[in-house]
Amino acid sequence: MDHTQNAHTGTKQGNSTQAVVVTALALFSMFFGAGNLIFPPTLAVQAGDNFWPAILGFLSTGALLPVLAVIAIALSGANVRDLAQRAGSIFGVAFPVLAYLSIGAFYALPRTGAVSMETAITPLFGVSSLFASGVCNVIFFGIALALSWNPNTIMEKLGKFLTPALVILLVVMIAVSLSRWSAEPSTPSEQYQSGPYPTGLLEGYLTMDSIAALAFSIVVISTLRSKGFPEGKKLVNGTIAAGVGAGALLAVIYVGLGMIGRIMPDATRFDNGAGLLAEAAHLTMGQAGQVIFSLIVLLACLTTAVGLITATAEYFSTEFGGAYRTWAVIFTITSMVIATQGLDFVMTIAAPVIGFLYPPAIALIFVTLVEPAFKRRMAFRWAFFLPIWVAVVWSAIETFISLGWGADALRPLVTWAPLDAVGLGWVLPVVVAFVIGLVVDLARPKKHAEAISA
Repeated sequence: MDHTQNAHTGTKQGNSTQAVVVTALALFSMFFGAGNLIFPPTLAVQAGDNFWPAILGFLSTGALLPVLAVIAIALSGANVRDLAQRAGSIFGVAFPVLAYLSIGAFYALPRTGAVSMETAITPLFGVSSLFASGVCNVIFFGIALALSWNPNTIMEKLGKFLTPALVILLVVMIAVSLSRWSAEPSTPSEQYQSGPYPTGLLEGYLTMDSIAALAFSIVVISTLRSKGFPEGKKLVNGTIAAGVGAGALLAVIYVGLGMIGRIMPDATRFDNGAGLLAEAAHLTMGQAGQVIFSLIVLLACLTTAVGLITATAEYFSTEFGGAYRTWAVIFTITSMVIATQGLDFVMTIAAPVIGFLYPPAIALIFVTLVEPAFKRRMAFRWAFFLPIWVAVVWSAIETFISLGWGADALRPLVTWAPLDAVGLGWVLPVVVAFVIGLVVDLARPKKHAEAISA
């Protein structure tokens, strides 16, 4: 009897571990798109001798922050809409919609198709016309939609099949490159000379993974729940473990890709990381290297596209009604049309939205992470509301300035802040707002706080 029970318990633990590992690999592949592939080597070339502080800054927002977002969702037990509602009904509706659209049809999703065309198909087959782009994007998004058709099997498809293939190809390219070349000292570009860490940190924003993590976390939780993880501590721990595993793998791959840019001969002649990595693959492995690089790009883009279609379609179906597959088709077709116009067109649409969303997203993540430490003494109300709205207002002003809308009148409102020169002027005002909100919440009568938390 004991042997049978022990075997049964061991099997359940083994299945749970396997489910977490597969989910972590799937989550990694959902995070790791083409942008993640090309940013680290570009950073390495520009950072030169300041590579390590720069890559640590990149890892802070490109790997650590997405993990913290997953942990925040897991600990709160709420989805991004429920969290956002705590900052008021306007933020509760606007932020999730903008976040899902930015990681969906307005930016990250069409970017997967545009990058696949420009960095995988064009170099391999020499085609670059608008017609060729249209054909390639129809095929690419058709495959992504087919893989997304049943959301309950997404993690298994990604974690068991596509992600291992992607990771193996990445490891081969990184290992061969590191074995062929050695680092040569180089002078950092101007932006990486005085502040390599904050500059790298801002580069990590561009991956969009911190915002995507707020959306993907719900997919992770529902997947583990379907695998038999019970509500409560086990589900929370499983979600956190999957997030940490995905983040750790992201960090290792980022450093490896960065090292290619750091050690590749004459790397400064490339305008972007895509061309650099394509040439690195060709120099180290010949024509086979170009094929491998194209497969890496296609797999990275495809796995991310599947995750984005699934997450956005599920959210809009839940919040606004309509069938999941209807929303999946709408977002896929929209993204396909935008992607056909090319990568520059995609970036033009998205840049202001990305810059606006990140400060309130980071504020939301960190306030959610800090709250459990105060749970027994108080419930966050103003400590939640104030920092998020300060981040929203500050970010809106910065966005207007970047677009040239009333820049002369608005600039004095934000340039006084420490770290403004490196794009992080919002940090101190948000921290001060959080402290003020915390003091107000602590001063509230305990019964009132308990009523709100209930």
